[in-house]
Amino acid sequence: MILSNTCKYGVRATIYLALNRNKKQKTGIKRISEDLNIPTPFLGKILQNLARHKILSSTKGPHGGFGLGMNPEEIKLMDIVKIIDGEDIFKTCLISLKSCSTKEHEKSPCPLHKKFSPIRDQIIELFNNQTIAELAEDIESNENLEI
Repeated sequence: MILSNTCKYGVRATIYLALNRNKKQKTGIKRISEDLNIPTPFLGKILQNLARHKILSSTKGPHGGFGLGMNPEEIKLMDIVKIIDGEDIFKTCLISLKSCSTKEHEKSPCPLHKKFSPIRDQIIELFNNQTIAELAEDIESNENLEI
């Protein structure tokens, strides 16, 4: 199970904003784009999507930009994943195109189903428990980590 690049960019940008949340003003899209090396138009769409879902806040104008829309302790990694990639990655079988929960699929699951199911459960638990605040703290405390 791999997150899309779009989702990874959304997570990275949210962590970036958490790391810079003590500034009085919002952070401009160009600054975020340059610091994270993400194309500005693409990043803009991602951040607007997260702002629509209240993960981020957005202000227009010359002193506008983006900031966190909620406390970073309240933002779970799963929140961002659901908004950007959706929940299909947690429901679709690893090598089949069908959902693991369909009746016909339960009768004849893919060969990896039983092996992958506990791993999927661990990933779901990790994403549900991991906060943006914790990820930002890990980066702040380890100078070798980057976003």
